[in-house]
Amino acid sequence: MTLTLSAMQPISKQHKAFLRKLYLAHLMDDERHNLLSLNKLTGMPRRTLQDAIASFVDIGIHAEFVQDGSRNNAGYYRVVTWGPISSAWVDTHVNDIAKVIGVTPSDGGE
Repeated sequence: MTLTLSAMQPISKQHKAFLRKLYLAHLMDDERHNLLSLNKLTGMPRRTLQDAIASFVDIGIHAEFVQDGSRNNAGYYRVVTWGPISSAWVDTHVNDIAKVIGVTPSDGGE
């Protein structure tokens, strides 16, 4: 499956939401991220991030929050399993996905 960017075919809100979930899962699988670091990296509002992470299960991705400290928000998200999604495909197409959802792709470091 190829991800193409065509000016003639607008991307639906549902497709964009799906790609957003793939992109966030990719970031969380690559490094340790919490809502604040994901917000800084993507520019997505906190609520959008929370909603996207909460709905990972809709596409088969299982993620969890790992508590790392005494405060409730001290910790990071990690992908437990990608389910039916090919993480290798996402890795290969991450720059295209980032363009479609309107974020600047990360080079792996902040």
